[in-house]
Amino acid sequence: MNDTKKIALITGANAGLGYQMAAALGTQGYDVIVAGRNPEKIQQAIARLEQAAPEGHFDAGIVDLNDLASVKRFAAEITEKYPRLDILLNNAGIMAPPAGATKDGYESQFGVNFIAHFALTGRLMPLLEAAPAARVVSLSSIANRGAAIDFDNFALEKPYDPWREYGQSKLADLIFALELDRRLRAKDSPVQSLAAHPGVSQTELTRNLSDVPAGIDFMDAADGAKPALVAATSPNAEGGQYWGPDGPEERSGKPALAWVDPAAQDTNLAARLWDWAQGATGVRVP
Repeated sequence: MNDTKKIALITGANAGLGYQMAAALGTQGYDVIVAGRNPEKIQQAIARLEQAAPEGHFDAGIVDLNDLASVKRFAAEITEKYPRLDILLNNAGIMAPPAGATKDGYESQFGVNFIAHFALTGRLMPLLEAAPAARVVSLSSIANRGAAIDFDNFALEKPYDPWREYGQSKLADLIFALELDRRLRAKDSPVQSLAAHPGVSQTELTRNLSDVPAGIDFMDAADGAKPALVAATSPNAEGGQYWGPDGPEERSGKPALAWVDPAAQDTNLAARLWDWAQGATGVRVP
């Protein structure tokens, strides 16, 4: 690792959007931590990335977002190994899987997509604050629109609805990104928090879709990654923003500021969710 290079950590970076983010940042000369739970797939991805982006440097990061103990161990390893972190891309996620729970007992989508990234961000905050102008970018989805946060249904207390639960997890991600930036501003932190979504992109997330509705045109993963990359690197992006594609219903297009659902702007809801997440994870953020 070159100490003069910027350092980025991307969860779920061995495939799909995360892989494209890693390749793009590698091309810009970043040191990229390619984080995921399968060591073999991570090493295979790094081999491809080294060919695609020889300007970059890629390290493996092994973490199981299904397990908060793994998140804790991983954050400790990263903190010991790296002097700072310039970009954290909270990208990994699951969408509409069969009903299941994390090792800590939470509905799998809510646990992986939101809770694990909340804990990871909090545990990595000292490294982010060691950089001169770090950014945290959390991936949401247009599926957050019209979703609700149901505090009585974080652990499969109610009959499972894969899309309701997915929408809840992605609304939580957007709430987290916006509330994190408010809290960072309040403490005059150099870190900024933003959110992004990929529109409708063809990635491994779609593996659970048995039928794709007529008229849905998928962007490829490289284009789907662009809003998050703008949020992470553009001088025109700033904390508290939400980026997505600029086309009809934000399904496809070029990166632009995205529409924010009123629920994601509810500061009372954000404070309640924040307090709950800190209690559930044992991590104070920021």
